[in-house]
Amino acid sequence: MTTAREIMTTDVTCVGENEYLSAAAKKMADLDVGSLPICGVDNKIKGIITDHDIVLKVLGKGKDPATITAGALAQGETVTIDANDDARAILATMSQHQVRRLPVIDDNHLVGMIALADVARSMSDRPVGELIQALTTSGR
Repeated sequence: MTTAREIMTTDVTCVGENEYLSAAAKKMADLDVGSLPICGVDNKIKGIITDHDIVLKVLGKGKDPATITAGALAQGETVTIDANDDARAILATMSQHQVRRLPVIDDNHLVGMIALADVARSMSDRPVGELIQALTTSGR
Protein backbone atom coordinates (compact mmCIF):
# COMPACT_ATOMS: atom_id res chain seq x y z
CA MET A 1 0.00 0.00 0.00
CA THR A 2 1.11 3.57 -0.69
CA THR A 3 2.96 5.27 2.17
CA ALA A 4 3.16 8.90 3.21
CA ARG A 5 6.78 8.98 2.06
CA GLU A 6 5.70 8.04 -1.47
CA ILE A 7 3.14 10.81 -1.91
CA MET A 8 4.50 13.65 0.23
CA THR A 9 6.01 16.84 -1.10
CA THR A 10 9.62 16.81 0.05
CA ASP A 11 10.59 20.40 -0.70
CA VAL A 12 9.23 21.91 2.52
CA THR A 13 10.17 25.31 3.89
CA CYS A 14 9.44 26.17 7.51
CA VAL A 15 8.74 29.48 9.09
CA GLY A 16 10.48 29.84 12.44
CA GLU A 17 8.29 30.18 15.51
CA ASN A 18 9.97 33.51 16.27
CA GLU A 19 9.63 34.90 12.72
CA TYR A 20 7.02 37.56 12.17
CA LEU A 21 3.90 36.86 10.16
CA SER A 22 4.95 39.42 7.57
CA ALA A 23 7.99 37.20 6.85
CA ALA A 24 5.74 34.12 6.75
CA ALA A 25 3.45 35.83 4.23
CA LYS A 26 6.44 36.77 2.08
CA LYS A 27 7.71 33.17 2.13
CA MET A 28 4.26 31.94 1.11
CA ALA A 29 4.13 34.42 -1.76
CA ASP A 30 7.68 33.61 -2.91
CA LEU A 31 6.97 29.86 -2.81
CA ASP A 32 3.41 30.19 -4.14
CA VAL A 33 1.99 28.12 -1.27
CA GLY A 34 -0.92 28.69 1.08
CA SER A 35 0.62 27.24 4.21
CA LEU A 36 3.91 26.66 5.99
CA PRO A 37 4.88 24.48 8.90
CA ILE A 38 6.01 26.40 11.97
CA CYS A 39 9.32 25.04 13.25
CA GLY A 40 10.73 25.72 16.68
CA VAL A 41 14.29 26.54 17.64
CA ASP A 42 14.51 22.86 18.63
CA ASN A 43 13.69 21.90 14.98
CA LYS A 44 10.41 20.32 16.06
CA ILE A 45 7.18 21.24 14.36
CA LYS A 46 5.03 23.62 16.39
CA GLY A 47 2.10 24.02 14.04
CA ILE A 48 1.02 25.10 10.58
CA ILE A 49 0.26 28.63 9.51
CA THR A 50 -2.01 29.33 6.56
CA ASP A 51 -2.70 32.40 4.49
CA HIS A 52 -6.23 32.09 5.85
CA ASP A 53 -4.90 32.39 9.43
CA ILE A 54 -2.97 35.55 8.60
CA VAL A 55 -5.93 37.19 6.91
CA LEU A 56 -8.63 36.27 9.43
CA LYS A 57 -6.77 36.18 12.74
CA VAL A 58 -4.43 39.09 12.11
CA LEU A 59 -5.38 41.46 9.29
CA GLY A 60 -9.11 40.96 9.80
CA LYS A 61 -8.73 41.98 13.43
CA GLY A 62 -6.67 45.06 12.62
CA LYS A 63 -3.41 43.61 13.95
CA ASP A 64 0.02 44.21 12.43
CA PRO A 65 1.64 41.06 10.94
CA ALA A 66 5.05 42.70 11.41
CA THR A 67 4.60 42.51 15.20
CA ILE A 68 3.13 39.02 15.67
CA THR A 69 5.22 35.87 15.48
CA ALA A 70 4.23 32.68 13.71
CA GLY A 71 4.50 30.85 17.02
CA ALA A 72 1.79 33.08 18.48
CA LEU A 73 -0.70 31.47 16.08
CA ALA A 74 0.41 27.88 16.74
CA GLN A 75 -2.41 26.38 18.76
CA GLY A 76 -2.69 23.00 20.43
CA GLU A 77 -0.94 19.86 19.34
CA THR A 78 0.05 19.60 15.70
CA VAL A 79 -1.42 16.66 13.84
CA THR A 80 1.32 14.79 11.94
CA ILE A 81 1.77 11.51 10.12
CA ASP A 82 4.77 9.19 10.13
CA ALA A 83 6.58 8.83 6.82
CA ASN A 84 5.97 5.07 6.86
CA ASP A 85 2.23 5.25 7.58
CA ASP A 86 0.04 3.92 4.82
CA ALA A 87 -2.73 5.50 2.81
CA ARG A 88 -5.45 4.30 5.20
CA ALA A 89 -3.70 6.08 8.08
CA ILE A 90 -3.37 9.27 6.02
CA LEU A 91 -7.07 9.26 5.14
CA ALA A 92 -8.11 8.41 8.70
CA THR A 93 -5.92 11.11 10.23
CA MET A 94 -7.06 13.83 7.85
CA SER A 95 -10.70 12.86 8.31
CA GLN A 96 -10.55 12.43 12.10
CA HIS A 97 -8.75 15.72 12.71
CA GLN A 98 -10.50 17.62 9.88
CA VAL A 99 -7.23 18.81 8.33
CA ARG A 100 -6.27 19.33 4.70
CA ARG A 101 -2.50 19.28 5.27
CA LEU A 102 -0.32 16.90 7.24
CA PRO A 103 3.32 17.38 8.14
CA VAL A 104 5.21 14.13 7.55
CA ILE A 105 7.62 13.16 10.32
CA ASP A 106 10.49 10.66 10.31
CA ASP A 107 12.36 10.15 13.58
CA ASN A 108 10.78 13.36 14.97
CA HIS A 109 12.05 15.44 12.04
CA LEU A 110 9.93 17.11 9.37
CA VAL A 111 10.60 15.39 6.04
CA GLY A 112 7.63 16.49 3.96
CA MET A 113 4.01 17.61 3.71
CA ILE A 114 0.92 15.90 2.41
CA ALA A 115 -1.89 18.10 1.15
CA LEU A 116 -5.34 17.06 0.04
CA ALA A 117 -4.17 17.49 -3.57
CA ASP A 118 -1.36 14.95 -3.01
CA VAL A 119 -3.91 12.47 -1.68
CA ALA A 120 -6.22 13.08 -4.65
CA ARG A 121 -3.40 12.47 -7.15
CA SER A 122 -2.20 9.23 -5.59
CA MET A 123 -5.28 7.37 -4.36
CA SER A 124 -8.40 5.94 -5.90
CA ASP A 125 -11.51 8.07 -6.28
CA ARG A 126 -13.73 6.52 -3.62
CA PRO A 127 -11.54 7.03 -0.52
CA VAL A 128 -10.57 10.50 -1.71
CA GLY A 129 -14.22 11.37 -2.28
CA GLU A 130 -15.09 10.20 1.22
CA LEU A 131 -12.28 12.33 2.68
CA ILE A 132 -13.37 15.40 0.74
CA GLN A 133 -16.94 14.87 1.89
CA ALA A 134 -15.78 14.55 5.51
CA LEU A 135 -13.73 17.74 5.25
CA THR A 136 -16.36 19.82 3.49
CA THR A 137 -19.27 18.82 5.71
CA SER A 138 -17.37 20.02 8.77
CA GLY A 139 -17.48 23.62 7.62
CA ARG A 140 -13.69 24.00 7.47
